[in-house]
Amino acid sequence: MTTQEAAERFRTLQRQEGRVDPAALDEVFDALPTVDCREILGEWKGGAFDTGHKGMAALKAMKWYGKTFISPLDAKPLICYDEHGQLFSSNAMKGEASLWMIQFRGKVSAAMVYDGVPIIDHFRQVDPRTLMGIMDGKPSVLDDGKHFYFYLERI
Repeated sequence: MTTQEAAERFRTLQRQEGRVDPAALDEVFDALPTVDCREILGEWKGGAFDTGHKGMAALKAMKWYGKTFISPLDAKPLICYDEHGQLFSSNAMKGEASLWMIQFRGKVSAAMVYDGVPIIDHFRQVDPRTLMGIMDGKPSVLDDGKHFYFYLERI
Protein backbone atom coordinates (compact mmCIF):
# COMPACT_ATOMS: atom_id res chain seq x y z
CA MET A 1 0.00 0.00 0.00
CA THR A 2 1.42 3.40 -0.97
CA THR A 3 1.41 6.36 1.40
CA GLN A 4 -1.38 7.99 -0.62
CA GLU A 5 -3.46 4.81 -0.59
CA ALA A 6 -2.92 4.53 3.17
CA ALA A 7 -4.12 8.12 3.68
CA GLU A 8 -7.21 7.49 1.54
CA ARG A 9 -7.98 4.25 3.39
CA PHE A 10 -7.50 6.08 6.72
CA ARG A 11 -10.17 8.64 5.70
CA THR A 12 -12.55 5.85 4.68
CA LEU A 13 -12.08 4.09 8.03
CA GLN A 14 -12.40 7.39 9.89
CA ARG A 15 -15.83 7.97 8.33
CA GLN A 16 -16.99 4.37 8.78
CA GLU A 17 -20.02 3.92 11.02
CA GLY A 18 -19.94 1.06 13.51
CA ARG A 19 -17.04 -1.24 14.27
CA VAL A 20 -13.75 -0.95 12.43
CA ASP A 21 -11.57 -4.02 11.82
CA PRO A 22 -8.26 -3.68 13.73
CA ALA A 23 -6.47 -5.57 10.94
CA ALA A 24 -7.45 -2.82 8.48
CA LEU A 25 -6.16 -0.18 10.90
CA ASP A 26 -2.88 -2.09 11.33
CA GLU A 27 -2.40 -2.17 7.57
CA VAL A 28 -2.98 1.57 7.25
CA PHE A 29 -0.78 2.47 10.24
CA ASP A 30 2.10 0.36 8.97
CA ALA A 31 1.96 2.02 5.53
CA LEU A 32 1.94 5.61 6.86
CA PRO A 33 5.19 7.62 7.09
CA THR A 34 6.93 8.38 10.35
CA VAL A 35 6.89 11.79 12.01
CA ASP A 36 9.42 13.63 14.20
CA CYS A 37 8.58 14.83 17.71
CA ARG A 38 9.25 18.47 16.83
CA GLU A 39 6.78 18.27 13.93
CA ILE A 40 3.85 17.43 16.19
CA LEU A 41 4.22 20.18 18.80
CA GLY A 42 0.95 22.05 19.31
CA GLU A 43 -2.69 21.38 20.11
CA TRP A 44 -4.59 18.43 18.67
CA LYS A 45 -8.25 17.40 18.71
CA GLY A 46 -8.70 13.66 19.07
CA GLY A 47 -11.00 10.96 17.86
CA ALA A 48 -11.07 7.17 18.10
CA PHE A 49 -11.78 4.19 15.89
CA ASP A 50 -14.48 1.92 17.28
CA THR A 51 -12.85 -1.50 17.44
CA GLY A 52 -14.65 -2.47 20.64
CA HIS A 53 -11.62 -1.59 22.77
CA LYS A 54 -12.40 -0.61 26.38
CA GLY A 55 -10.32 2.56 25.94
CA MET A 56 -13.04 4.16 23.86
CA ALA A 57 -15.57 4.03 26.70
CA ALA A 58 -12.96 5.31 29.17
CA LEU A 59 -12.16 8.35 27.01
CA LYS A 60 -15.84 9.08 26.49
CA ALA A 61 -16.40 8.98 30.28
CA MET A 62 -13.49 11.41 30.77
CA LYS A 63 -14.91 13.72 28.06
CA TRP A 64 -11.61 13.53 26.17
CA TYR A 65 -10.97 16.35 23.71
CA GLY A 66 -7.42 15.71 22.53
CA LYS A 67 -3.72 16.14 23.33
CA THR A 68 -1.31 19.04 23.62
CA PHE A 69 2.42 18.76 22.96
CA ILE A 70 4.13 21.85 24.39
CA SER A 71 7.68 20.49 24.08
CA PRO A 72 9.22 17.02 23.94
CA LEU A 73 9.35 16.93 27.73
CA ASP A 74 5.93 18.53 28.29
CA ALA A 75 3.09 16.55 26.72
CA LYS A 76 -0.49 16.56 27.95
CA PRO A 77 -2.19 13.32 26.88
CA LEU A 78 -5.65 13.95 28.29
CA ILE A 79 -7.12 17.31 27.44
CA CYS A 80 -10.74 16.93 28.58
CA TYR A 81 -13.90 18.97 29.08
CA ASP A 82 -14.92 19.82 32.64
CA GLU A 83 -18.55 20.04 33.81
CA HIS A 84 -18.74 23.62 32.47
CA GLY A 85 -17.42 22.75 29.01
CA GLN A 86 -13.97 24.24 29.67
CA LEU A 87 -10.83 22.37 28.61
CA PHE A 88 -8.29 21.19 31.19
CA SER A 89 -5.39 18.75 31.40
CA SER A 90 -6.55 15.69 33.34
CA ASN A 91 -4.19 13.72 35.55
CA ALA A 92 -6.36 10.58 35.33
CA MET A 93 -3.30 8.70 34.07
CA LYS A 94 -1.22 9.65 37.15
CA GLY A 95 0.69 12.45 35.48
CA GLU A 96 1.37 13.71 32.03
CA ALA A 97 3.87 12.53 29.39
CA SER A 98 6.88 13.20 27.18
CA LEU A 99 7.68 12.70 23.49
CA TRP A 100 10.40 10.35 22.25
CA MET A 101 11.49 8.80 18.97
CA ILE A 102 10.76 5.09 19.44
CA GLN A 103 10.88 2.08 17.13
CA PHE A 104 7.53 0.33 16.72
CA ARG A 105 6.81 -2.22 14.01
CA GLY A 106 10.16 -1.60 12.36
CA LYS A 107 9.95 2.21 12.04
CA VAL A 108 11.26 4.96 14.33
CA SER A 109 8.63 7.65 14.83
CA ALA A 110 7.33 10.10 17.43
CA ALA A 111 5.77 8.44 20.45
CA MET A 112 4.31 9.71 23.70
CA VAL A 113 5.43 7.97 26.89
CA TYR A 114 3.06 8.44 29.83
CA ASP A 115 4.62 9.40 33.18
CA GLY A 116 2.45 7.36 35.54
CA VAL A 117 1.17 4.36 33.62
CA PRO A 118 2.85 1.83 31.29
CA ILE A 119 1.45 3.33 28.07
CA ILE A 120 3.14 4.48 24.87
CA ASP A 121 1.17 6.16 22.08
CA HIS A 122 2.90 5.65 18.71
CA PHE A 123 2.23 8.15 15.91
CA ARG A 124 2.36 8.10 12.12
CA GLN A 125 1.52 10.95 9.77
CA VAL A 126 -1.57 10.81 7.59
CA ASP A 127 -0.98 14.36 6.33
CA PRO A 128 0.56 17.53 7.84
CA ARG A 129 -2.60 18.14 9.91
CA THR A 130 -3.51 14.55 10.86
CA LEU A 131 -1.83 11.82 12.90
CA MET A 132 -2.84 8.22 13.41
CA GLY A 133 -2.03 6.73 16.80
CA ILE A 134 -1.85 3.33 18.43
CA MET A 135 -1.89 3.02 22.21
CA ASP A 136 0.56 0.32 23.26
CA GLY A 137 1.68 -0.87 26.66
CA LYS A 138 2.01 -3.73 29.07
CA PRO A 139 -0.65 -6.47 28.91
CA SER A 140 -2.59 -4.82 31.73
CA VAL A 141 -3.10 -1.75 29.52
CA LEU A 142 -4.22 -3.61 26.42
CA ASP A 143 -7.74 -4.99 26.00
CA ASP A 144 -7.21 -8.75 25.73
CA GLY A 145 -3.97 -8.06 23.85
CA LYS A 146 -5.61 -5.54 21.50
CA HIS A 147 -4.34 -2.03 20.84
CA PHE A 148 -6.45 1.14 20.97
CA TYR A 149 -6.51 3.10 17.68
CA PHE A 150 -7.08 6.84 17.53
CA TYR A 151 -6.33 9.93 15.48
CA LEU A 152 -5.39 13.53 16.12
CA GLU A 153 -6.20 16.59 14.00
CA ARG A 154 -4.15 19.76 14.41
CA ILE A 155 -6.04 22.73 15.83
